[in-house]
Amino acid sequence: MATIGTAKQSLTSGEMLSLIQSTLADDKAEDLVTIDLIDKTSIADHMIIATGSSSRRVAAMAEHLVEVIKNAGQGRALAEGKEQGDWVLVDTGDVIVHLFRSEVRAFYNIEEMWGVENPALKQQAARLY
Repeated sequence: MATIGTAKQSLTSGEMLSLIQSTLADDKAEDLVTIDLIDKTSIADHMIIATGSSSRRVAAMAEHLVEVIKNAGQGRALAEGKEQGDWVLVDTGDVIVHLFRSEVRAFYNIEEMWGVENPALKQQAARLY
């Protein structure tokens, strides 16, 4: 069976991480934190947590990220939570991305669950709650 065009190779975990980080940086994601999960869990190799300035911005970043990943031939990215835009989870398999509105990120503070200190986030949470 002949194929039309060229087959795209799967990105390595590190390549996927770099693609996501650069896309979020281009989209002006704030307070980007990357957590190495390789020795902590089998659910993914990396987790990225970032903040968007509004619900609309968070949803747009997630939508753009899924589009970029699919355009790179990695069609397995799924996004959940875009409708509300408070907290959107993008799962690429090797990399899990959490995109938050600022107040929601401060409330849940998932970095702490993974042993990552974020003093600015703690200060914000103290002001909000």
